[in-house]
Amino acid sequence: MKIKAAVLRESGRPRPYAASLPLGIEEVELDPPSKGEVLVQIKAVGLCHSDLSAISGERARPLPMVIAHEASGIVAEVGPDVEGLAPGDHVVAAFVASCGQCDLCREGRPTLCPIAGAANMAGMLVDGTTRLHSGGNRIHHHSGVAAFADYAVISQKALVKIDPNVPFQQAALFGCAVITGVGAVINTAHVSPGQSVAVVGLGGVGLSSVMAARASGAGKVIAVDIQERKLELAGELGAREAFNATDADCVAKIRLATGGGVHFAVETAGSPRALETAFEITRRGGMTVTAGMPGPEATITLPHFTLAGEERCLKGSYMGSCVASRDIPRYINLFQDGRLPVDRLMSRSLAFEELNEAFDRLADANTVREVLVL
Repeated sequence: MKIKAAVLRESGRPRPYAASLPLGIEEVELDPPSKGEVLVQIKAVGLCHSDLSAISGERARPLPMVIAHEASGIVAEVGPDVEGLAPGDHVVAAFVASCGQCDLCREGRPTLCPIAGAANMAGMLVDGTTRLHSGGNRIHHHSGVAAFADYAVISQKALVKIDPNVPFQQAALFGCAVITGVGAVINTAHVSPGQSVAVVGLGGVGLSSVMAARASGAGKVIAVDIQERKLELAGELGAREAFNATDADCVAKIRLATGGGVHFAVETAGSPRALETAFEITRRGGMTVTAGMPGPEATITLPHFTLAGEERCLKGSYMGSCVASRDIPRYINLFQDGRLPVDRLMSRSLAFEELNEAFDRLADANTVREVLVL
């Protein structure tokens, strides 16, 4: 079938993207779903920094590619051997189609599935092929989803059926921003009531972490960012105190306000300096969690003595250490109960023709979550 899609054919074009137009709106061919795959009519797609990193070239991707991975939609058709999904079902896409058979999947860590990870790096579906092409040439799938399109073929293992009463625009955010930010607090850090939490970096993921810390009963939630507008929003979402990271005394002020540092500091900015700040504001015996995803060349410098001498823990969190089929419905329940006001993350809705301009705003950190609505 022929579909409309935003195709990235060249990374690293100069800013502003509104002028250089890295994303071209094209008509491309989409093959029908194969074994274990589902054709999804895409209804809403959140713009994520991982999409931006493909456009900028910060994280190289095989090209050409239909990018975007944070999506919701309606099942239009199911391929052979698909179980648990039927046409008309509302779904959220998770960007790791875990195999369910490897050691990591069996250990309850499906986000680290090496088979799914290799497929995502290659821009393929989990069977090592693609369903997208144009003029006889292959087009790659971003993170197994390729959501900047009106239809997508996605592995059933990457789809989670949801309550059809959830609006598509909010539902899409659960596929990345929410599952990553909430999961970093609940699954990776295991925050308990009364413990203190700082979140460094207040994009969609970071603000989700703020909401999760509040919902978990954290005793004190601290927000850290470089933009006052985002700090104000974090306060509205549950942060008790906010600190601007551009203040030379930011770390000292946070340590003073928390009696030596927080129990948990969650870094979501994807910046080495942000992670170092998060480590510096973590208390003795505490945990620093990093959910940010910088380019592969980014490095950090941390004091070796402090790690051992203060029994500190530095832990990574990918996709919120989540089991998507378990956690996305749970987090949606929290949203429906009013404990995760995910709708507050949405900055604006977009049409296809506005995508390049929207990525300028994302690159300038002048937005939280913008959503393509189809």
